[in-house]
Amino acid sequence: MFNFDFQAATNVLFGKGQIEKLPSSLAPFGKNVLLTYGGGSIKRNGLYDDIISKLGSDFNVFELPGIEPNPRIETVIKGVELCREHKIDVILAVGGGSTIDCSKAISAGTFYDGNPWDFTSDASLVGETLPIVSILTIAATGSEMNGGSVITNLETKEKLSFGARSLAPKVSILDPSYTFSVPKYQTMAGSADILSHLFENYFDHTKDAMVQDSIAEGLMRTVHHYTPLALENPENYEARANLMWASSLALNGLTGSGKAQVWSCHAMEHELSAYYDITHGIGLAIITPRWMKHCLNETTAAKFAEYGHRVFDIDYMDDTMAMAEQAIESTYQAFKNWGVPMTLGEVGIDESLLSEMASQTIKHKSLDNAFVPIKEADVLAIFKASLVEMY
Repeated sequence: MFNFDFQAATNVLFGKGQIEKLPSSLAPFGKNVLLTYGGGSIKRNGLYDDIISKLGSDFNVFELPGIEPNPRIETVIKGVELCREHKIDVILAVGGGSTIDCSKAISAGTFYDGNPWDFTSDASLVGETLPIVSILTIAATGSEMNGGSVITNLETKEKLSFGARSLAPKVSILDPSYTFSVPKYQTMAGSADILSHLFENYFDHTKDAMVQDSIAEGLMRTVHHYTPLALENPENYEARANLMWASSLALNGLTGSGKAQVWSCHAMEHELSAYYDITHGIGLAIITPRWMKHCLNETTAAKFAEYGHRVFDIDYMDDTMAMAEQAIESTYQAFKNWGVPMTLGEVGIDESLLSEMASQTIKHKSLDNAFVPIKEADVLAIFKASLVEMY
């Protein structure tokens, strides 16, 4: 295990009715609030009206609606302009990871003289930031409890990340009932995203990190147990609550601190969604089992077998490779049983740009220190394997 510096600074207010604490959560930061949100679901489900009612005349609320599922740099710049124009004191991000990620870029961009896109190539450019309070409406990215952000530049076909500890939300309200209205497609995409965050740190060549891996295994089991229940009954509070908390814990540093954190599948999927604007979690679900299969060899089989036993209860057998194969197939079939489209063609991606996206993957992210080193040819092979069913 490597040395690490861990901090989880977000004050999490979890459970029903925690929105009652919204005014007291915002008050220490000031009265001028930028309310950021996405496509309007918070208006349809009544959350928007509840927020406005709770804030009343005590706050001056300005709005940035319409944040995209893959938040665009143009929207970030628009938010920066609003913050400067209205002297915003605090950003209230209401939604999922896209809204929170966009809000983080706005937070940092408000005090930066250049284009906020610059942060994706040099996160040290992040200086002063605006405080963020978030209200989570989908279990997926974990952005409600970390300082990371991912934004998209459609002009250059790039989807890149950056982060700073100061960008972690100061307060996050996590009421599982706000996820009752999340559609089936987005629910399974969110769960796939949670699992991917766990996989990226779990399948890692760092040794002697039993604490991190044991936490990850427990969270994986939780996601596999509760996702079908949430898909069957969207208003199952127990299922929604466990998925929401798993989302936060999967990417707040608990399972990644002390590990290499190379993130191969995210690097590949970011190219898919940069070029085709697909749902992030769905892209990860398609790529991940193919990546696992590509990484499987005599050296890595033991880790995949261990994963299969601890997450899917696969019985130990003398043939470690067979156990590993079964674990990978179980991962694939779990996604498929949820209803995830499991080939690139099903989400509108053909082979025409695979080579270009493979090249861009390695341009944007070195994967030499990954669980298994990945080169451009490996990325292309994984993309091509994702065009057809595995089993």
